[in-house]
Amino acid sequence: MIRPILLHPDPRLKKVCADVPDLTDELRTLADDMLQTMYDAPGVGLAAPQVGILNRLIVLDCVKEEGETVRPLIMFNPEIIASSDEKNVYEEGCLSIPDLFADVTRPKTVQVRWMDRDGKEQNEEMDGLWATCVQHEIDHLEGKLFIDHIKPLRRQMITRKMVKLKRELGRG
Repeated sequence: MIRPILLHPDPRLKKVCADVPDLTDELRTLADDMLQTMYDAPGVGLAAPQVGILNRLIVLDCVKEEGETVRPLIMFNPEIIASSDEKNVYEEGCLSIPDLFADVTRPKTVQVRWMDRDGKEQNEEMDGLWATCVQHEIDHLEGKLFIDHIKPLRRQMITRKMVKLKRELGRG
C-alpha cells in the first residue's frame, strides 16, 4: 500500500524515533509499504517518520540504472558504527522536501549495522550514493533533515518554499 509522505515542516519529522524492540507482522507490512511508497515517489530512500511512524525503520535502494537489478534494503534499528575521515559532497533531496536540493558534506564511507526483516543482524560497509543515502535516512530517525546540514539562510528559504507549497496543496 502506498502511504502519504509527510511534507516539511511537520513536527513529526523533528522527533527522535523509538527503537524497534522486536519484529511484528505489522512492522514487516509497514516496511513493505514503505518500499512501495519509495519506488512510487520515486526515491532512493524513505524513513518511517516520513510516513508518520516514529520507529527506527528505513528502506533504501540506490540502484538507479535502467535494467540493473534492484537491491531493496529494509533496516530496523540501523546505526552507523564507523565512518571514514574522507568526506563526500552530494546534492541531496528528500521526498518530504520535493524538488528542492542542496549540497551536503558527509563521510564518504560508513559501516552500518541493522536488523533485517527476518530479525537477523546485518553489517555492511557502504560508499558513494549508498553511504550518503543511509546517513540521510538515519538522520530522519534522529529528527534531522538534510537542510539541517546547510547554511541557515538557505534552510530558511527552503522552509518558506515548503510552507507555501503545503498551503497550495491544502496540506498546511
